[in-house]
Amino acid sequence: MSYQRLLSLAFLLLIPTDLYALDFSKSTCGSNGNYTGNTAYGANLNNTLSSLSTDIGNDGFYNASTGQGPDRVSAVALCRGDVQLDTCRECVQKGVAGIRDSCPVQKQAVYWDDFCTLRYSNATVYGTLATSPVYYLMNTQNVTSPEQFRADLRTLLDNLRRRAAGGSSARKVAGGNATGPDFQMIFGLVQCTPDLSSGDCTSCLVGAISEIPQCCDGKKGGRVLRPSCNLRFESAPFFNESRLQELEFVPPPPPVIVEPPPPSGKKSGSTTQTIVIIVVVIVVCLILLLVSAIIFLRKIKKHKPTEIPQTVDEISTAESLQYAFSTVKAATNDFSDHNKLGQGGFGTVYKGKLPNGLEIAVKRLSRDSGQGDMEFKNEVLLLAKLQHRNLVRLLGFALEGMEKLLVYEFVQNASLDNFIFDSVRHLDLDWDRRYKIIGGIARGSLYLHEDSRLKIIHRDLKASNILLDREMSPKIADFGMARLFRQDETQGNTSRIVGTYGYMPPEYLIHGQFSIKSDVYSFGVLVLEIISGRKNNGFRSRGDSVGDLLSFAWESWQEGRGGEVVDPFLRSGSGSTNEMLRCIHIGLLCVQDDAADRPTMASVVLMLSSFSITLNLPSKPAFYAATGYGSDASLIHNADSTNSHHETTSSRNDASITDLHPR
Repeated sequence: MSYQRLLSLAFLLLIPTDLYALDFSKSTCGSNGNYTGNTAYGANLNNTLSSLSTDIGNDGFYNASTGQGPDRVSAVALCRGDVQLDTCRECVQKGVAGIRDSCPVQKQAVYWDDFCTLRYSNATVYGTLATSPVYYLMNTQNVTSPEQFRADLRTLLDNLRRRAAGGSSARKVAGGNATGPDFQMIFGLVQCTPDLSSGDCTSCLVGAISEIPQCCDGKKGGRVLRPSCNLRFESAPFFNESRLQELEFVPPPPPVIVEPPPPSGKKSGSTTQTIVIIVVVIVVCLILLLVSAIIFLRKIKKHKPTEIPQTVDEISTAESLQYAFSTVKAATNDFSDHNKLGQGGFGTVYKGKLPNGLEIAVKRLSRDSGQGDMEFKNEVLLLAKLQHRNLVRLLGFALEGMEKLLVYEFVQNASLDNFIFDSVRHLDLDWDRRYKIIGGIARGSLYLHEDSRLKIIHRDLKASNILLDREMSPKIADFGMARLFRQDETQGNTSRIVGTYGYMPPEYLIHGQFSIKSDVYSFGVLVLEIISGRKNNGFRSRGDSVGDLLSFAWESWQEGRGGEVVDPFLRSGSGSTNEMLRCIHIGLLCVQDDAADRPTMASVVLMLSSFSITLNLPSKPAFYAATGYGSDASLIHNADSTNSHHETTSSRNDASITDLHPR
């Protein structure tokens, strides 16, 4: 087990404000093994650490490694994003000395200072997310309006988190301020090591934000320090905002204008006047051209569709992702039945193996499926831009005539529905695994909604579209029906309904309205299915009557019988009953009838990661009816009669129906 899991949380409590704001340092040693100074590991560690302070550059980040095999040492150094290079190097130099003094024989350690973080290990460090050990510091002064302060602080930190996660591979840092209660200012700064992916940075900072109630709730300032990320907030300025702004946007240098030397003679004045007139004319022309270009671009943007543009040219931009059709065909043994993994809504999925030994999953789209060129390009262009540990990774595609193939990473354990709805395989999912799956789906959905470069609504979250890897970690799959939004858009409408029966919210099924809250609803259904081990559609309880899982969960929770919703296998296990009941509560919040009442995925992630957050009381779920009803018509009993002409297309069996009409 890694030292991050073994170390307990470190607290620094009741620190006077003046000392808190000044200097501090903290080293935490690992417990996975020791070394002696005259070994190869000791020599490699000395060489690695000695290079950090001298080789770190203006970007404030440096990684180094020395040695091979078990004697290999890896280290990273990260300076606070607003400090100058000399301050950065002084801090790293101090940190090297401090970490050697505090951890003289340990093979892993972390060091925190006000201006820098150091970390070394005998395992891979670069590009690896580490969220523990955690170190807290807090300001001892209390805020005057705690609830409003929490809300304003959360808004500020969420904004900074998105900016930092969207940073480059050189810097992932953001700072800013907001007005809090009683006109007091809140200043915040968040930072990740830039070697992390956007998704890992998001995950690290979401977790750090969720630690605030334990660290410094109701305080004017606090810090949460993790090996891979950190955050700090104060009621007074503590960072160089202009420096951060310079780093976030560095304008190009102005053009150098070389003035010709004036000619000799009496006509120098008239020559200068002529030059001035020419320059003025040129500047005016440039301004007119610029204004015309802006007007033209605005007109284009106004009429730009909110989906990914569907043009043949865009496929050509993904040429680097294209495989030869013959290569993929050979990898699947000519699409043999022996290699068949399953049948989806748009075609068949096969397992394959490329010549380099890489295992792949190939989605062969059926020619008569709903997914034509538009949906195919949508999925290719969409997935190519998404990188998150809880999203299935697109490796490429292949085209030949009418044949369309999508090449994905091979996910070893197939889809979630093969486990939770199977009378035998559901025993492989104890509560810890199910809780991990719920959290992973939430983080992947949060990335789609807020933290990717695009704003994406999946529109078909369901158990069969959640794949499980070798460690049973979830990966959201199948983006053939996803919709891309501009950042300023919150809701869309469609004349045809797509998705899977049992996972679609009422505003979408009845009125064709969809938003990020549509995915939240589907997530809530998934949570209740994962906990109960039963499908929402066709759920059986109290005898043989066919009812609705949402209604059963709501009634049970209302009557204090929430434990009856839980899979009997989980009840007899060692899982936390409080966690199970809390997840049922969260699931019911997600499936409320009014979309405005449902939480965002950012809130869901915080609810799952911090038990100190109080949950609101859920209202009656959508499509609610007394347990035991079973007619299909009752599922839309609250539809407005004026919408009776509305065309609804849904799947009653887990097969997805594709919307063939772009907005």
